[in-house]
Amino acid sequence: MMPADDTTNILVVDDLPEKILVYRTILDELNLHLIAANSGEEALRAVLQNDFAVILLDVRMPGMDGFETAAMIRRRKRSAHVPIIFLTAFADEVRAAEGYAQGAVDYITTPVIPAVLLAKVRVFAELHRMTQQVRRQAEERIALVEERTKREAAEEANRWLDFLTRAGAILGQSLDQHIAMQSVVRLPIPLLADEAVLVVPQAHPGLASRCVRAHRETDAVIVEEDVSLLSLHQDLGSAIVRAQNDAVPQLDSGHTIAFPLRARGNTFAILALSRRASKRPFMLGEITVAETFASRASSALENARLYHEVQEANRHKNEFLSMLAHELRNPLAPIRNANELLRQKASEPSKVRWAQGVIDRQMTHLVRLVDDLLDVSRLTLGKIRLSLERVALDKVVAQAVEAIQPLIDQFSHTLEVTLPAHPIKITGDDARLTQVLINLLNNAAKYTEPGGRIWLSAGLENNTVTLRLRDTGVGMSADLLPRVFDLFTQANRSLDRSQGGLGIGLTLVRQLVEMQGGSVEAFSEGLGRGSEFVVRFPAIVEGVATLATDRSKWSDSQRGAGSLRMVVVDDNADGAESLAELLGLLGHEVVVANDGPTGITIVSEYHPDVVLLDIGLPGMDGYEVARRIRADFGRGPMLIAVSGYGRDEDRRLAQEAGFDQHFVKPLQLDTLQTLLASIRTTPCV
Repeated sequence: MMPADDTTNILVVDDLPEKILVYRTILDELNLHLIAANSGEEALRAVLQNDFAVILLDVRMPGMDGFETAAMIRRRKRSAHVPIIFLTAFADEVRAAEGYAQGAVDYITTPVIPAVLLAKVRVFAELHRMTQQVRRQAEERIALVEERTKREAAEEANRWLDFLTRAGAILGQSLDQHIAMQSVVRLPIPLLADEAVLVVPQAHPGLASRCVRAHRETDAVIVEEDVSLLSLHQDLGSAIVRAQNDAVPQLDSGHTIAFPLRARGNTFAILALSRRASKRPFMLGEITVAETFASRASSALENARLYHEVQEANRHKNEFLSMLAHELRNPLAPIRNANELLRQKASEPSKVRWAQGVIDRQMTHLVRLVDDLLDVSRLTLGKIRLSLERVALDKVVAQAVEAIQPLIDQFSHTLEVTLPAHPIKITGDDARLTQVLINLLNNAAKYTEPGGRIWLSAGLENNTVTLRLRDTGVGMSADLLPRVFDLFTQANRSLDRSQGGLGIGLTLVRQLVEMQGGSVEAFSEGLGRGSEFVVRFPAIVEGVATLATDRSKWSDSQRGAGSLRMVVVDDNADGAESLAELLGLLGHEVVVANDGPTGITIVSEYHPDVVLLDIGLPGMDGYEVARRIRADFGRGPMLIAVSGYGRDEDRRLAQEAGFDQHFVKPLQLDTLQTLLASIRTTPCV
């Protein structure tokens, strides 16, 4: 029996009150809550308001009889399975069949036998109570499961929060790059991953990426440095490559995930996490945690990198100041000594001449140091002005070799110079081009052991003037090569300062070369294996070979001697017109176009000698216009690119599109005049 306070409802439906009283009296000992209804309508209302263990339903009632009432009860979902016992005085087979069809579970004939009624109602009441108990227990179990799930979720969230908090604190403790990289791969083990790999691609080509790996071994986390990417598992390697190329997180096989670590719009490292050993897939929440950790790792590594750069800059500054003091003091000692000798031996001509020679040499050295410092300052402030003209390369080489010969002789070096049989001319500043070669030769002489060899060669390679300077000197390490043109960088920083100099010569070389439209690269196979510097400048294309062949529309009366037909294509109307006016004052005939298609049409009708073509045109850009002109007219007119960009990549694109020359805005008129003078021809009749 269920507890007495567990209320169980019984519905008795009969139109005779005295019968209901009899049923109530009989069932009283079962401790049930009996609800009475005098009609089918009342019974339906009661079913809507209560749940019942069993319904005692009289068959014969006025209005809605028992069968109709039972059918209505069964239609309601909540009461569809409530047991119904029909009460009737006529329990024949036909009526019984009809009652079972309406969902009856039993029949009791009236007048009822109390013991039978009690037994049957007790069974359904107990069944109802047990069902309710099972339902409550199920609900309690569900509630317990839900509570446990919520508790576990909260514990999981707290565990991840603790992990991220601890990781953030540890990553923020040090600005040392080495420690930061180790922490990034160590922290995720073993909670977040079985294995963690951090790959930092090098900014300079040819240098291997830095790769740090951490994994669990027994109860310890092992960190390995300088790991080869080829040694990583295929899933890890594949995810790392995709993350680097696509710049988005990559999930591989569900067990490996790679995050690109980005700063200032660039991917500077990749963090890969693997669960391949434990075969635990990354769930959605864990991926979110991993992404948050990767973000914090990115910030920590970027901060460490910036701090390292600041420290390096400060170190370079201190080294430079120390070098500067050393280099400035060195000449002062012999100058002071020579001055003292002059004071004491002024009457001896040989001593005077010797002292004057010392002072002259040391003053020359001092002037050179000061000039280098001033040049760096002017370059930094953009105050160097070049006097561009057509310069004979052999003349520049001769001037540089003459200036450096004393140093070559001092070190007993052998210098071999190879120049092409035919003269080569480039557009540049004579003095600055000579300075470039002097600095490179000086660098080769200083860093080559006495008695070494130096080779200087020049030639034309694909319409480019190429200078190659090679030596048998000390060479350069792989880590120095990418920085060799940086300010204050030197291969040797020993205390004796035997090589001398301030470490700014190659910086001047690069900046002066680039200002004159060229490029410079450094190569070395390693320490002790010599160095090579390659300088490239655009070659001057002689205009006779590039002039249009169709001159039938021209006559001597249409242009003066030395005059050129020119087209200026620029969407900046003021810029185009002002340039056209200046060229007109120089005696040239100029037509202006403000877009690419118009420029092509004018070129086809006007047959110019020269086209000055802006690259950044709207719609059809200058590269496409140049390609169209070359496709339609072959070599045709000389094409000069005029652009706000002067990188090597921009010059390469211009050359590939068919341009003969590439000038950077604002256009230097004297440079253009020099070029135009080289292509003036006698007008055709």
